[in-house]
Amino acid sequence: MSMPTTSPTSLTITRPDDWHLHLRDGAALGAVLPYTARQFGRAIVMPNLKPPITTTAQALAYRERIVEALPEGADFEPLMTLYLTDLMEPDEIRRAREAGVVACKLYPAGATTNSDAGVTDVRKIHRVLEVMQREGVLLLVHGEVTDPAVDVFDREAVFIDRVMQPLRRDFPGLKVVFEHITTKEAAQYVAEAGPQTAATVTAHHLLYNRNAIFQGGLRPHYYCLPVLKREQHRAALVAAVASGSAKFFLGTDSAPHASVMKEASVCGAGCFTALSAMELYAEAFEAAGALDKLEGFASHHGPDFYGLPRHAGTVTLRRETWTLPDSVPFGDAQLKPLRGGETLAWRLQP
Repeated sequence: MSMPTTSPTSLTITRPDDWHLHLRDGAALGAVLPYTARQFGRAIVMPNLKPPITTTAQALAYRERIVEALPEGADFEPLMTLYLTDLMEPDEIRRAREAGVVACKLYPAGATTNSDAGVTDVRKIHRVLEVMQREGVLLLVHGEVTDPAVDVFDREAVFIDRVMQPLRRDFPGLKVVFEHITTKEAAQYVAEAGPQTAATVTAHHLLYNRNAIFQGGLRPHYYCLPVLKREQHRAALVAAVASGSAKFFLGTDSAPHASVMKEASVCGAGCFTALSAMELYAEAFEAAGALDKLEGFASHHGPDFYGLPRHAGTVTLRRETWTLPDSVPFGDAQLKPLRGGETLAWRLQP
């Protein structure tokens, strides 16, 4: 007769990192940054501002604004990225590498928030990709095609065939992160790809399928891009991270939009999860019976892939019932976190 298993009352892990984060700028930056800095030691900061961060000088100036906005005593390092465009010059990659920029982001033009200036055809940036491969600058990919003939729920799978496979063939030495994967096809592709390919996975794509957007009415705070998919895809993502594979690591894709922008006739795409990121991941891993795999996913696999040291410090999550606030200040507006007003089972300790 098997004995029942007992869930732990606390979990201490190496300090984690967030390998995909939106911080915005100005007052919005000051509002959301503290939530990330209290949990994570580092974060890859997305460059899709208005205007986008396309030069090394812009990236360094943005980094300075982030550092200035940090709460006193915070131990947090922003890792900067450039926004790839059709007009990017190879020399900019060399300057970026020398300045400490670690990656460039490929947004297919029109794929998501502030992506209008993105790449229209990957062949137009082959010279840039060659330099990135040579200089060791990572490529971060929003993996969706923007062909209007392709159903929105199929755009990630089609991207693998049309873009990822030729990209990997042409640049085998380039480190590529398939960002915020959402499908069983992407999970399988990354698992079977060579050692230069990895993926980030969000907490909301581990916890929810597309039904969450429509329960009791249209729920805009669950709307993100890539959009939540069918249950079979969510289950495939859970299986991928629960396997302990070093190919998969934490990237919240926390994307704050003022409530008036989310609750609009045309709402912004993104889930704000930075307020309770580690608690949501703990919930997902516990539901999968894989709490022992959370540390690798959150704290080890990302720095290992990026060639950065793991943190020496730790954080502790404790089993504690608490309620997320309905909203938090966001400059002159309000920001509603995913699951705002609901009860969580885990809590990150101060």
